[in-house]
Amino acid sequence: MSDVKSNRPLSPHLTIYRFRPTMAMSIMHRITGGALYFGTLLVVWWLVAAASGPEAFETAAWFFDSIIGKLILFGYSWALLHHALGGLRHFVWDTGHGLSKETSTKLAQATLAGSLGLTVVMWLGIVLFA
Repeated sequence: MSDVKSNRPLSPHLTIYRFRPTMAMSIMHRITGGALYFGTLLVVWWLVAAASGPEAFETAAWFFDSIIGKLILFGYSWALLHHALGGLRHFVWDTGHGLSKETSTKLAQATLAGSLGLTVVMWLGIVLFA
């Protein structure tokens, strides 16, 4: 091996790339996937509490009916919808469609807008009809 420095270029750094909506949605897809693990543990807690008897279920119901519980459920439902829409976006890409810069940016923006809109509509339905 030689001590001569190679003329190969260095790996690109984040300062070279322009931050794009598709990059943000990739990051959010990973974050929501992680958040779904935590939220699913809460769903399991609720199911185990329901199977364990009235006292255990009352405790879980009290938690989910609290402000913090409702905020967690709101965030969990948004994460679930966002992750699902991101999965559909990736499915479209897997078919070879929507790969241009303009279309992929629009799909990324639609993923965010769609997940927020669907979450609000779902929670309005829960509040108004429950």
